Amino acid sequence: MRRISRITVAGAATASLALALTACGGTSTSANAESKEDKGLAIAYDVGGKGDQSFNDAAYAGLEKAKKEFGYKTADVEPTEGETDADKEQRLVSLAKQGYNPVIGVGYAYASAVKGAAEKFPDTTFGIVDDATIEADNVADLVFSEEQASYLAGVAAAKATKTKTVGFIGGVDIPLIHKFQAGFEQGVKDTDPKVKVISQYLTQTAEEGGFSSPDKGKAAAGGQIEKKADVVYAAAGLSGQGVIEAAAANKVWAIGVDSDQYKQEALAKYKDSILTSAMKDVAKAVYNLAKSVEEGKPETGIVRGDLKTGEVSLSNSNPKFAENAEIQEAIANAKEKIVNGEIKVKSS
Repeated sequence: MRRISRITVAGAATASLALALTACGGTSTSANAESKEDKGLAIAYDVGGKGDQSFNDAAYAGLEKAKKEFGYKTADVEPTEGETDADKEQRLVSLAKQGYNPVIGVGYAYASAVKGAAEKFPDTTFGIVDDATIEADNVADLVFSEEQASYLAGVAAAKATKTKTVGFIGGVDIPLIHKFQAGFEQGVKDTDPKVKVISQYLTQTAEEGGFSSPDKGKAAAGGQIEKKADVVYAAAGLSGQGVIEAAAANKVWAIGVDSDQYKQEALAKYKDSILTSAMKDVAKAVYNLAKSVEEGKPETGIVRGDLKTGEVSLSNSNPKFAENAEIQEAIANAKEKIVNGEIKVKSS
């Protein structure tokens, strides 16, 4: 049984229509609804939206698993260009008002919105991916030790490079992405101090398109490749697709991020250039929060995924990577040392 009864908007054919009615001050949910236990997980996407073949798509995979297993209605809502924190909060409030539970903001940019919505709906469980700043009894901060997976990506890059030069491209110059950079650079240097790391950021703010502009990623990767980088790791959301495209065009290695990008259909023609991906299991975190609410024991507080829990890792889909004994041995040794505390990975 669902822990909390839910409200269904009568006559709403889709979640988007219901959202529109609420946002526009249309039909009142209280006047035209009956109590039903048929609404569950709702997610609001980060910049780049669904189809980024990375971060947002991983959240959607978690939603789909919950929908299939629990047999309830779900909703997933796209961001809009130039939206404010108030816009984000209204989106979450609208979802909670319709009876969705839990409601998850995908990405650190939802911090203010989640906090505000959670205060208005204390009986609804909220989640936020990639933020650990909200302290509320009904909020789960779903965070990951990205620096650990990035360290392993650095080990792989140092072992794979022929030119002794590798690159890191961050989407936006923010603390979250600094974790990826710090772990990658440390992994490279610990493996081979002679390898040079070229690091750069696409933009200073998300509004400038750092997470949503494949053309920016492609141009940045091209510049690093001209400087002899033959392995390029991007933590840049949708912009990372451009990095992978540039790597394929120049016959060098790319390292994907968040999801196993070797398996992404939209990137299929470039997959032979994707050495590995530094993954974080956003899908599992999203599903687990939905499951905890379904079981009546909702997760709250900081919920962290790391190498020890298996929620950050490197993918092994590319046979050239999986079958390279030298790289695999180096990664296995590094992972063991991180898990047992022998290696302390920097996060900035």
